[in-house]
Amino acid sequence: MEGGSSSETGEKVDKQKGLKLGSVLPNIEPFMPRKNFYDPRELRSWAKKTGFVSTFSGETDRGSVSGRNVENESEKLDLEKVIEKKESLSPKIEIDPILGRTRNRGVEIEQDLRVGNGRNRNERDGEIRDENQRNRAGLEPKNEERRDGLNGAGNGNANVAVAGNGNGNGVQPAAQVTELKKEDGEGDGEMGFLGNPDGEDPSYGGWHRSPKMKCGLRENPGFVPLIYYGLQHFLSLAGSLIFIPLIIVPIMGGSDKDTATVISTMLLVSGITTILNSFLGTRLPLVQGSSFVYLAPALAIMNSREYRNLTEHRFRHIMREIQGAIIVGSICQSILGFSGLMSYLLRLINPVVVAPTVAAVGLAFFSYGFPQAGSCVEISLPQIVLVLIFTLYLRGISIFGHKVFRIYAVPLSAIIIWAYAFFLTAGGAYNFKGCDPDIPSSNILIDACRKHAYTMKHCRTDVSNAMRTAAWVRIPYPLQWGIPIFRMRTSIIMVFVSLVASVDSVGTYHSASVVINLKPPTPGIVSRAIGLEGFCSLLAGLWGSGTGSTTLTENLHTISVTKVANRRAVVFGALFMIFFSFIGKVGAILASIPLALAAAILCFTWALIVALGLSTLQYTQTASFRNIMIVGASLFLGLSIPAYVQQYQPESSLILPSYLIPYSAASDGPVHTGSADFDFAFNALLSLNMVVTLVVAFVLDNTVPGSRQERGVYLWSRTDDIMTDPSSLSDYTPPSKVARFFRWAKCLGCSLHRWEP
Repeated sequence: MEGGSSSETGEKVDKQKGLKLGSVLPNIEPFMPRKNFYDPRELRSWAKKTGFVSTFSGETDRGSVSGRNVENESEKLDLEKVIEKKESLSPKIEIDPILGRTRNRGVEIEQDLRVGNGRNRNERDGEIRDENQRNRAGLEPKNEERRDGLNGAGNGNANVAVAGNGNGNGVQPAAQVTELKKEDGEGDGEMGFLGNPDGEDPSYGGWHRSPKMKCGLRENPGFVPLIYYGLQHFLSLAGSLIFIPLIIVPIMGGSDKDTATVISTMLLVSGITTILNSFLGTRLPLVQGSSFVYLAPALAIMNSREYRNLTEHRFRHIMREIQGAIIVGSICQSILGFSGLMSYLLRLINPVVVAPTVAAVGLAFFSYGFPQAGSCVEISLPQIVLVLIFTLYLRGISIFGHKVFRIYAVPLSAIIIWAYAFFLTAGGAYNFKGCDPDIPSSNILIDACRKHAYTMKHCRTDVSNAMRTAAWVRIPYPLQWGIPIFRMRTSIIMVFVSLVASVDSVGTYHSASVVINLKPPTPGIVSRAIGLEGFCSLLAGLWGSGTGSTTLTENLHTISVTKVANRRAVVFGALFMIFFSFIGKVGAILASIPLALAAAILCFTWALIVALGLSTLQYTQTASFRNIMIVGASLFLGLSIPAYVQQYQPESSLILPSYLIPYSAASDGPVHTGSADFDFAFNALLSLNMVVTLVVAFVLDNTVPGSRQERGVYLWSRTDDIMTDPSSLSDYTPPSKVARFFRWAKCLGCSLHRWEP
């Protein structure tokens, strides 16, 4: 009698609370629409049509599908067997009878992930039986008791992965996943979304569950940790931030003082653009800086025929022309982003296009890397070996809870080898032996002195006189090199290069959202970020940093290693970069790094870019012959076609070092149409590896048939998500005052009803 009364009581409670939804068999027709948001009418109609009422939350037997209520006790789910099989359990949800929306009722049964931590199995089984009895009696579980299973870090994040893939390779998100909405007043954390909104098979690489971040996007760990984390980000990116001027300024004919000034300018521009991206762009914890995408076209411009024999003010002439080209390219990039055209272009940009393009950026400098580092092998070889030992063999060693060797591989190895070179220089190992180092190598008549003087300049640590000439305080200012020079030939080159930089950033945005475990941004948000990157490159062109500004791909490696994805930390680090840019001696110290040491570090940095680019293929079916052929053909032609163009050596080849001859093809390439500007631009574009690779991959991927799953199509969030649930993408929204200013720009992801700071 008591059991019957309890059963009747449970049925009455169920009728009063409305229909409940439990776990769904994989072969049941999904009750959710194949959209990114949930239609309350469709949810209600599905439950009414099938009469589906779930008493338990969990997976049922993989048998026949039925929507009727379970009447017999033997037909109900055996909970103990489910736990023993360690199958994934889905959260219990309820349809609101008034609004028709799903609302979180807490997880009635959660998978015990603490096995092996000293917990008795009998205690766990007893808890499950108690839970079973409460469910049968119609009692409602307390949300507070189960909230720990959702908020692992205690900061309001709810990241739930459901349904394993059955192949023993880890947990994959299920094709249909119930969205958990936070209750009001539960904090300002962000929701994590897993699953495939378009109903595609998630094996293509959709939102995998990322490891827990040590410092989340909105957390405030304190003033001191923020400073530490911020400097950590920028120190790990030293190879990208400070070594580009060490390459381009000497080639442009600049002095050591010019090198120090360009380094300070680059630090200032990187700090300003990073802050702008943190408040107005994607708002992801990504560092903006001088990109290697712009390095190859800059080398092509500075090695043009008209600048080879120029001696007076050569540095300023070349810098002004590069500035003008960057400004034109940045304006085109801003128009592409702010006009919303990037939203349409995103449909054609997929991982199969991004992967070879980013890899080609690193491969473009293979002819410069070790040939320049080989000028002083006793410094460059130990540097390369030490970086590889830190990043590969010592990567698992932690010091005070920090993986120092993986995070600071570049600055640590550079300091060690720099000190080693200093002792060699002080000990007399690199004396000039009677050869005058001030005489240019081309004017030295004795062969022994010519070779020896060249080697000593690359090995000695006291060659630079920037420390004596640089001022203690100097603030870089716009147009410090003069009025930019605008020419058609260089402007065409930078327009295409800015497109390559946009493709690079698109892949970085998607990968960063996966690493941080956020919902991907909408196409409008991506367009807004690309437009802002164009504006940042405009600032770099006005200040004269020598290259444009874009999102640094290497930052993804830093976030993955440090587990720090904090927006405030990146802003603090950017403020320190701005402060250091005002101290002229800081740039002078960095300018004194031997060229061989800088080239050795860049060999590792370029190799890392190649690896990060190819890792984008994880979002596709890498075993697909279609993808293998497209990536292989893109990379091969992206290296081979420029090699064909570069074989037309310049007439004055003796003036250029061997490692710079490939970048002189713009003036001596095979294209001759009668228009000097068009010939220069077309030959330069054909000699750039990343441009050729992008064109080949873009055409092949968008013309060769292939499914969305095979191609690994990027799934961006939709604007409807924001209208349905503004908090789902609140991490990407600008501050309130800025958002009101851009409210008119619906295509830029700025048309929300509620703004988050």
